[in-house]
Amino acid sequence: MQIRLRRAQSVLSSSLVLLVLAFAAIPSRAAEKARLRVDDYQIDAELTPHLHQISARTKVKFTALQDLSVAVFELHNALRVTRVLDEKNQPLSAERVTQDSTVRVPLPAGLTKDSSTTLTFEYEGMLETADDSPVPGLKLAYIGDDTSYLLYAGRWFPVSGYGLNRFTANINVTIPAHMLAIGSGKATVADNPPSKKPNTNGLPTKTFNFVYSKPSFPGTIVAGIFQEYKSDEAGMDLHVFFKPSHQALAPAYTTTAVQEFTYYITLYGTPLSQRLNVIELPGDTVPYAWAPEIAALAGPSITEKTNYRLLANAIAHQWWGASVSPATKDDWWVIDGFSRYSEAMYVENAAGAAGLEEAVKDMSVGALAYDTVPLSSASKLDPFSTEFQSLVTDKGAMILHMLRWVLGEDKYLKTMREFTETYAGKAASMDDFRAIAEKHYGEQLTWFFSQWLDSTGAPEFKVKYTTYRLGSNKGFRVTGAITQDLDLFRMPVDLRIDTDGKTEDKKIEVVGTNSAFTVETFGRPRRIAVDPDHHVLTNSSDVKLRASILRGQALQQQGDLSAALAEFNKALDLNKNSSLAHYRIAEIFFLQRNYQSSANSYRSSINGDGDPRWTEVWSHIQLGKIFDITGQRERAINEYRQAIQTNDDTFGALEEGRKYLQKAFERPKNKE
Repeated sequence: MQIRLRRAQSVLSSSLVLLVLAFAAIPSRAAEKARLRVDDYQIDAELTPHLHQISARTKVKFTALQDLSVAVFELHNALRVTRVLDEKNQPLSAERVTQDSTVRVPLPAGLTKDSSTTLTFEYEGMLETADDSPVPGLKLAYIGDDTSYLLYAGRWFPVSGYGLNRFTANINVTIPAHMLAIGSGKATVADNPPSKKPNTNGLPTKTFNFVYSKPSFPGTIVAGIFQEYKSDEAGMDLHVFFKPSHQALAPAYTTTAVQEFTYYITLYGTPLSQRLNVIELPGDTVPYAWAPEIAALAGPSITEKTNYRLLANAIAHQWWGASVSPATKDDWWVIDGFSRYSEAMYVENAAGAAGLEEAVKDMSVGALAYDTVPLSSASKLDPFSTEFQSLVTDKGAMILHMLRWVLGEDKYLKTMREFTETYAGKAASMDDFRAIAEKHYGEQLTWFFSQWLDSTGAPEFKVKYTTYRLGSNKGFRVTGAITQDLDLFRMPVDLRIDTDGKTEDKKIEVVGTNSAFTVETFGRPRRIAVDPDHHVLTNSSDVKLRASILRGQALQQQGDLSAALAEFNKALDLNKNSSLAHYRIAEIFFLQRNYQSSANSYRSSINGDGDPRWTEVWSHIQLGKIFDITGQRERAINEYRQAIQTNDDTFGALEEGRKYLQKAFERPKNKE
């Protein structure tokens, strides 16, 4: 499955960005079957960026969780194991299984349950492309002259129990002396003496040492040429490492990072460390990555308008992932769902109720786009699928949003604080979280968690009612019922009655398919809204439309254009004027070089409902490109000018428009 992150021609919604990203943050089948626990790594790695090479020696201390005859570890397929040694430095055989990126090491004497031993792996290879990546189509480990990144997700060292097995690490990374390395933990650096052989590029070297002594998920290393910006505001030890081209943006991102980090401290308490490195990654990898003390953003997402939502999500992983981690794959929402909703809460803090509402809309669409398996059974899904990520990220976040409504603000915040503090530095399960939530609620929440964790589907509320006048100056009585089609459903739901006087709010316990209500108002009722503030995950025509578009985008990223087109047309069946659906269809035709149909759809997008707003500016830009391709430069210039006149700079649109206003767009050769 090929996943390509396009900057403009395939602009992703925030939900899909997180889905695509999360492919890098999931346990593989090999990790599910792990029968051992890694306790500690001692890693010595030398990078030769000019040749894209790594040479490494990794000592792995591990404990058997049951009697073992073979130890299995995941390792990037581009790396060749040259030798494996036991704890007495005696050579062992090793079998490479490329189908699941593993190395199998038979243990001649076996290892009994709860016993520990050490294996030493020596290996080397070139990390240049995504061809041998453990996550197909995503470059998670790369060594190059400008920037090298070795993400934990890239399995650049032998890994077991990815994302579940917490470990300590002592990592030495030798790189050219003009480069800087960033990792998790206490860092020291040493200039290598002249007697030490320089790397194969003929340059002097430095060795960076990173010691992380608290069990977590260290193992992400980024090296390159960076401008460093520091801050000790609010007691933080914050370091922002941006490329020189983004140096001017570092102060704004530093301020935002401090605000987000300190906001999360007020919610969840102090994390394992108050040091944070915000690092710029190249644009050819994931949109963001995290590790203990690390929040990394891809260069294209670092814009003049601070990308505070993506940064908030990355920083939230210092609590959800680095500190509290999932006990099993079924509990994976503890990482991604909790971070996603933490992002939404920061959006609410920064942008108010309207900001939260937009975030909830995004999460609702992602939650219902692939709602086929209960979240508590997520391990039944292919971990590389968008279905898995839809559940753990967006449905997980929506469950927290609804729990906040059920518990009330004070009890919800106490629940989250106690959960974070109780399981800091540990793995936690859904049952662990449920127990703390029930403690603060004062009653069992079986009905809530059964509905949202153990079931699928969401209600589509409808309301029917009759209004009675109570007599002169006595007001009105409204009697009616909220209906929906899930027989086992139970949730408190807000009912808002707009009158020609005071607006009335009433909380209704919706149980089953038909829930009656009676409300008395002084003013004449004009309109009744169910769940007006979006406290509950609900289905609606708008959610169905956006879910179809989200599924289409995922299929488009996988290269299945015909299936993507079918999903976008389903969206148009729900709303013929959907600017977003027309825009996505135009993208497909553009990729197929069906320029007339593409232009027609971009025009329809401009003339549609205008939701989202950015579809207008980008439709003009894309029309300009089509006119350039077809040799109609004057018409192309007109479209670029109209794009600039919108004054909408979403995803860097204005810069794009000005660029092609100056020089005609040329279709890339051999473009897939």
